[in-house]
Amino acid sequence: MSTAAAPVRTGQVLADLIPSSRVRDAALVLGGAALTGLAAQIAVPVPGSPVPVTGQTFAALLVGTTLGARRGLLSLALYALAGVAGLPWFAQGGSGAGAPSFGYVLGMLLASAVVGALARRGADRNAWRTAGTMLLGEAVVYAVGVPYLALATGMSASAAIAAGLTPFLIGDALKAALAMGALPTAWKLAGRR
Repeated sequence: MSTAAAPVRTGQVLADLIPSSRVRDAALVLGGAALTGLAAQIAVPVPGSPVPVTGQTFAALLVGTTLGARRGLLSLALYALAGVAGLPWFAQGGSGAGAPSFGYVLGMLLASAVVGALARRGADRNAWRTAGTMLLGEAVVYAVGVPYLALATGMSASAAIAAGLTPFLIGDALKAALAMGALPTAWKLAGRR
């Protein structure tokens, strides 16, 4: 009897290492939404910007990467729908679709699917691919969030970039660095790369 871990099948994400069932999938989707909501409560206001620095984006990208595109998208859709319905778990305890930062929530929905699809192709197995995956996910969030911010506030494009993108770049690099270590390490600890 061999004690070596079975190799990862093509198309697996970390969540697939848990035995499959509908209950597992439902629990993962609910857990991903809850993690994102809790991480959104870690919020630091940015002077001159209606958008705070939060743990929300990092959580959303981790959810997408670890759960895969379908479950990640469902988790973020549940998170968004619950917040729109009035659950105060957007950044700084906010809710509803009227906030200037709601575009970032929509961007996270799309980004979770993008990073989840890349993770199914092995993009979370080593540090550099993981960093690239996270940075691409962040770019997707901004591609939706910054234009929404401009429309919601009446800011010019350059003002929206200055308020809703530029102050967050260093933090995003740190988040990518955290993921660079965390995800490949999780695969290594599972004994499967």
